Amino acid sequence: MILTLTASGGTPAEQVHDQIRGLITTGALAAGERLPSVRQLAGDLRVAPGTIAKVYKQLEEEQLVDTRIGSGTRVSRHASAISANVAHATRHLVDVAKRDGLDLDDVLQVIRVTW
Repeated sequence: MILTLTASGGTPAEQVHDQIRGLITTGALAAGERLPSVRQLAGDLRVAPGTIAKVYKQLEEEQLVDTRIGSGTRVSRHASAISANVAHATRHLVDVAKRDGLDLDDVLQVIRVTW
């Protein structure tokens, strides 16, 4: 699982949450797949373990992951991935939007109006 943090992408917790959520909903992380431990991911990203613990707790509240003492945090069997067609169209939209110089807020506004 490759996550990256940027200076302009929101708080570290928001960025980690959004990226893990994205990996789950696109199917890149499958049901039952184990996430890194809080300490491991915190060390890899150079953030406080409390930041990652907060993210895992939020993902658990969203029923995207299950945490069990002794077996770690795994993608929930209740988490569902979006269809391959939606994932492909989304990647294409993001590529075009970036090429045209739009930011996330611009793209979300377009989606809201179109919806």
